[in-house]
Amino acid sequence: MNNVKIGKFIAECRKEKCFTQAQLAEMLNITDRAVSKWETGRSMPDVSIMLALCSILDINVNELLNGERLNMEEYNDRAERLLLEMAEKEEKSNKRMLMYENVIGIMSTISFFALIMAAALINMELYFRIILFVTALVIFITGVAIALLIETEAGYYECGHCKHRYVPEFKSVFFAMHWGKTRYLKCPKCHKRTWNKKVITKE
Repeated sequence: MNNVKIGKFIAECRKEKCFTQAQLAEMLNITDRAVSKWETGRSMPDVSIMLALCSILDINVNELLNGERLNMEEYNDRAERLLLEMAEKEEKSNKRMLMYENVIGIMSTISFFALIMAAALINMELYFRIILFVTALVIFITGVAIALLIETEAGYYECGHCKHRYVPEFKSVFFAMHWGKTRYLKCPKCHKRTWNKKVITKE
């Protein structure tokens, strides 16, 4: 998606309707500064107001995201390409987030053992030893929680029974038995408990 092209298209459609930036902003319950940012390509309309914006400007979402009006043949072609582009971006984002999960998990584990070893082996006052133990626990628990949150939100789990792919609740992931990124979860579709493997994409 080309933000500058989309911004110019929004500006053209707004002017066709004889709206000022302030009038368009008022209809959408946002600031005219936000509209200005769209039209200069510095930001994109939030997903929550895209439909309202399209309705006001008499365009569809596909035209908005392509930055131009489309005929039916172009519409179908662009819609397919846009879906592929969005799926590719989601896949890259999920891979990057899961990489961050691994880094956070490894670093918090290394820090935990390093502090525990230091507290156990180095001669120091008892209160300082306690501080190191507590710090090690806090770092480890925080790291695990963040890693699990990333694992829950990035990508999907595939049911071992019906192959349905879904995003489970954090508490389900937290308390589930697991082997690597494969977890024993209850599928929301078939309601069976099986080993669910982590996958990057929805389909």
